[in-house]
Amino acid sequence: MAQQLNIFARILIPFCAGIVVFQTLPSAKLNLLSIYLCIFNFLSILVFNYLYVLIKVYRHKIILGILLQLLFFLMGGVYQIRHHELANFQHFSHFKAADLRIFVSSEPQFKGGILSFRARVTERIYGSRIQRTIGNLLVMVKAETASNFRPEYGQIYLIPASYTRTPAPLNPAEFDSGAWLARQRIYHRIFLSPEELVRLRGQRGSGLIRFALSLRKTQVHMYRKLLVNDDAFAVAATLILGYRSDLDPELLDSYAKTGTIHALSVSGMHVGIVYLVLEFCLKWMNRNTLLKWAKTVLILSLIWFYTLLTGCSPSVLRSAIMLSLFVMAKSLRKEPGSYHILFFSAFCLLITDTALLWDPGFQLSYLAVLGLVWLQPQLYQCINFRWPVSQRIWQMITLSLAAQILTYPVSVYYFHQFPLYFILSNLFIALPVTLLMYAGLAILLFRMYWLAPAFEWVIILMNKGLEKIASLPYSTINQIWLSKLELLVLILFLFYLLTGVARRHKQNLMCSMLLLILLQGMLARDYLQALVQQKIIVFSLSRHYAAAFISGRHAVIITDLQPSDQAFKFHLKPALDQLKVIKISCISWDMAIDTSHRQTAYSSLLVAHHPLQLSYRQLRFGGYKVLLADTLLNYKRLAGTPGFNAIWIHGSPMVLPETLMRDVNCRLIWLDSSNMPHLSRKFMLDSIKFKYKTIVLNKNKAYLVNLK
Repeated sequence: MAQQLNIFARILIPFCAGIVVFQTLPSAKLNLLSIYLCIFNFLSILVFNYLYVLIKVYRHKIILGILLQLLFFLMGGVYQIRHHELANFQHFSHFKAADLRIFVSSEPQFKGGILSFRARVTERIYGSRIQRTIGNLLVMVKAETASNFRPEYGQIYLIPASYTRTPAPLNPAEFDSGAWLARQRIYHRIFLSPEELVRLRGQRGSGLIRFALSLRKTQVHMYRKLLVNDDAFAVAATLILGYRSDLDPELLDSYAKTGTIHALSVSGMHVGIVYLVLEFCLKWMNRNTLLKWAKTVLILSLIWFYTLLTGCSPSVLRSAIMLSLFVMAKSLRKEPGSYHILFFSAFCLLITDTALLWDPGFQLSYLAVLGLVWLQPQLYQCINFRWPVSQRIWQMITLSLAAQILTYPVSVYYFHQFPLYFILSNLFIALPVTLLMYAGLAILLFRMYWLAPAFEWVIILMNKGLEKIASLPYSTINQIWLSKLELLVLILFLFYLLTGVARRHKQNLMCSMLLLILLQGMLARDYLQALVQQKIIVFSLSRHYAAAFISGRHAVIITDLQPSDQAFKFHLKPALDQLKVIKISCISWDMAIDTSHRQTAYSSLLVAHHPLQLSYRQLRFGGYKVLLADTLLNYKRLAGTPGFNAIWIHGSPMVLPETLMRDVNCRLIWLDSSNMPHLSRKFMLDSIKFKYKTIVLNKNKAYLVNLK
């Protein structure tokens, strides 16, 4: 193992390091320089090898090793610059344009009344000038139903050039959709109505991809006709074909909480089952050498077509490359090493697209396979069972453990939760998923429609079982938020622990214990800080309003949202989870300004257990005072020039900035999304004149106040 790892680590590690380093550097200025350095380094290696005996290079192997490491490092940088389209002078965003010519480069997805798809910009039109361009664009079209307007892959359209840059998240801990799109080489987006897309003649893109997407659509429609239950159809389309647009969020959450979300991602197991089915069907071709090679070519072609059919996710591509190498080695009667195949496939994918290095799916896929290849055999040998059934169950347990241990740091960093019953849930779905794969392929390939009722029943049974496991007490540990430093310490701890146990190195075990103590100290510090925190977060929302007053692990939120709303889960909940808030109380604006609400049991509980104090149109939180101003203050004046830290303006009251600033001693204005645009503009324009700060909470980042 050590030798295998050394061979490919010397290639992959410096290559990845080059990608990481050049990601943070100004690539446009280093483009030519990095290419020259790479060529010079390569020529130096050739000279060293040519003069190997003459100048006795074998005495200076360390120099040759450094040159090789530097070569792969520079190669990583060159590929990173090459794939960074935004730095290319031909990118469409560098030119003025009235219209853009695009073609649909992905399968359109319909969700929430919006039809979205990725488009490739091929030309920009400005006046009478037409110029070729490059770059991807996220197109979002308003559509009441998916059938009203449904563009297809390869279709060419003319659209207005009213695109904008993909936005950064405005609220703390909110999902960074801009970074997620950037990993797909998408840096701009555009909102259009169906009338603004003008269809042009012709087709662009790959004919093979067009055929694969058309075929997948046909197969998805077949499942839709055969399966009555909506959840069963969604799981079948996802499991067999990688079509995820119809998955119910609650069902997806059940799979995530039980640690079985990988079952809904077409991966190595799925591609492996496809290979076994093909091997069985083409077994008759083993008669002679010519037919064997024809079978190999046919199997490889069908595997890659299935990869194309399911969307070419990182896990599927990894599986396809590894399986292709395995099939080729088998045909040549060679025995390929697992590590050779694993690292070589990663190198191939990163050469194709360096952005995959930052993709969570890519990272989790390779960590899981590394766990299966390296850690699982060692875990399996720890206990020996006599009975074959016991051995099989233990093998499945060790497979789940190995994959979960190595993916744990990255998984909790991205998804902030850990399923405690992952062994139980993986044992539960092991047999159903295998049966479903075989039955689903039989329905599609051999038109065995009589299997559909049993196929649907097994999916429903599996879904209900996972929902039961997810509802068990303490099924999931939530609110696991790690900083990058804590993630690094956790990774080093697992590395030293596993290598120390595997090789019986006391020094490694000692290092792992020290790192564990350090990690526990960092987590304890975060927990203690959460217990004594006093913070105010005024969230930036486009159609709602929300301000959270956080004391310890209890938050009172003045908002028109409820914890069950999707907007609350997307915009507010991540920030509360990051601050380790476990108790959330929501009150509306009317309750906040109504003096009679203090007579309710809810208010007395609020006052008793939270320092937020509410009075008529005022609130006080840890010495921070806020005036709540709405339409009831229309054309009214405040007496006594009271002092406030902030004025929260809601509902477009008829109040002039100069009057408000004269009556109130305050220099900070909060304007939520309930105000009319003209009022927001008025306050923004007058802010310089009257020397106060205005925060428009549907355009700017959330406003944070740390009182401790």
